[in-house]
Amino acid sequence: MEEKKIDVQSIIGFILIGGILLWMLYNNTPDESENVDNVTTEESIDRDQQNVPELEENTRTPASDSTALVDAQRRLGAFGYSETLASASGGSTTIENDLLELKISNKGGYIEEARLKNFKTFDSIPVYLIKDGNASMNMSLNTTDGRTLNTQDLYFEPELTENNGNQILSMKLKVSEDEYLEYRYAMRPGEYMLDFSVRSEGLTGVLNSSATPVLDWKLKGYRHAKSISYENRYTDLIWEYDGGDDDNLSDGDDDDEDVSYIAYRQHFFSSILLTDTPFRTASFEVENLVEDEEIDTVYTKTFASSIPLELKAGELNYNMNWYYGPSDYKILNDYDRNLDEIIPLGWGIFGWINKYLFIPFFAFLGGVLPSYGLAIIAMTIVVRIVLSPVTYKSYLSQAKMKILRPEINELNEKYKDNAMKKQQETMKLYSKAGASPMSGCLPALMQIPVFYALFQFFPSAFQLRQKSFLWADDLSSYDVIAELPFHIPFYGDHVSLFPILASVAIFIYMMMTTGQSMQANQQPGMPNMKFLMYLSPLFMLVFFNNYASGLSLYYFTSNLITIGIMLVIKYVIVDEDKIHAKIQENKKKPKKQNRFTRKFQEMMEQAEEQQKKQKGK
Repeated sequence: MEEKKIDVQSIIGFILIGGILLWMLYNNTPDESENVDNVTTEESIDRDQQNVPELEENTRTPASDSTALVDAQRRLGAFGYSETLASASGGSTTIENDLLELKISNKGGYIEEARLKNFKTFDSIPVYLIKDGNASMNMSLNTTDGRTLNTQDLYFEPELTENNGNQILSMKLKVSEDEYLEYRYAMRPGEYMLDFSVRSEGLTGVLNSSATPVLDWKLKGYRHAKSISYENRYTDLIWEYDGGDDDNLSDGDDDDEDVSYIAYRQHFFSSILLTDTPFRTASFEVENLVEDEEIDTVYTKTFASSIPLELKAGELNYNMNWYYGPSDYKILNDYDRNLDEIIPLGWGIFGWINKYLFIPFFAFLGGVLPSYGLAIIAMTIVVRIVLSPVTYKSYLSQAKMKILRPEINELNEKYKDNAMKKQQETMKLYSKAGASPMSGCLPALMQIPVFYALFQFFPSAFQLRQKSFLWADDLSSYDVIAELPFHIPFYGDHVSLFPILASVAIFIYMMMTTGQSMQANQQPGMPNMKFLMYLSPLFMLVFFNNYASGLSLYYFTSNLITIGIMLVIKYVIVDEDKIHAKIQENKKKPKKQNRFTRKFQEMMEQAEEQQKKQKGK
């Protein structure tokens, strides 16, 4: 009976794949601690005042309430004036289009409510990014008489107009009719992004030019998804430098370039502040609010940004934008402002594969197939077919090593007391036969970029959100076939079927590839192959129970197809008798060694000669 030996290349492959999986999970795990980072530069800001669209005559000003006079007196008194403007009062002003509804508070002039009209949360509640005081925007102003004013405590006078279908809201904090601070909002139909400008008029003698106004923007992110841990993993604060690179707080990097946008990403929805003229300095803060994932929670994380604004000739003049909408790659990419970098598609080659291959191809499949579950299956089939030559190369290498195993066993027995000589003779055998233990591992490594790119793609695919397939009601979240009356660490309080199916498929695949490599009697000091064979399925079963069911569906389908391809290769394409005859023929031919092999053999021979001399002494 043929003695079965351990396949070294399989051990290397499993260790590498396991390490990569652990690395991917580690890099996608939310940071539990509070992180603070600052971005600074000393370049000055030069900005030309942009033209403000002209208003039509059909302007309308919301009516004031009975407390308008008191509010106006308090507001104007803060600036040091005694005159009153009765049009400034409490309440809010609403602007909306077919996608987005915003309520801007007259007190403070900031957005106090943002509702996305076309989306619901996991429990069928309308998606609000801002509501019930979870967000604020305040500008601190220093006056020439040494006082500090906060706009969130002062009342703005609203004026809402329409211009060619655009809604334009002017919020003015007035000292007089010709002296004021203005927030200007302009909303266009069919867009999640609106124009936002901050400018002052006639305040040169009121504002202290030696003290910089600071804009503070805070938001406490609402939970929108079924899985708290999964949503929190992809919730983060991201900003972009003027040089075109993006960063996030989890990296902990400092840079001294200007900031062109700040994004609070809540997995599938984002709140973004953009500026035409980059902010010279900015500081950020994130706090994780999910202390225990077993307890139901309303919020995920708190975001805070502090942005100094530059005065030019004693006045403020910034043209910016607000974006409140889905974290959809296509929508963000269409704005052509590098907002697609907010989507965590992976760095380097992984991000390129997603952007230029998987995203366009998946969008095409989603448009022609009746469900996104079928689109996942179709894309998986195509990916596996494209990678089938790599699978063939790997299996062919395994077949060669299987045929050579009896001869390798003979060498191991013959030179069991001389490890160096055994290594030399084994390398000679590989060279003559045209086989290599690494030739099976390298094809597997070639698949890693695709593997990791898809690992990043499915959790970020907005198209999968709340799309059902078979028993899964949401492919962007976990599927549930049974609820547990208790919580299991790392596993959760439910049972998902797709990870179970994926684990079974992985186990069958590994039985096919490593079962023939296991020994009946484990040699001391060697890795336990049975443990390695069970590790990956167990890893999939436990940790993917809370991952998106679309990702588990992909791995299940991928392993099924791979098993099928390997069966075809084994029983239809590969003939082991022919391979054996080819190996014997190669062994008879003189084999020209390459430079590396020749050098390596010379080093081995020199080491062996040195060892003999030491034994002689």
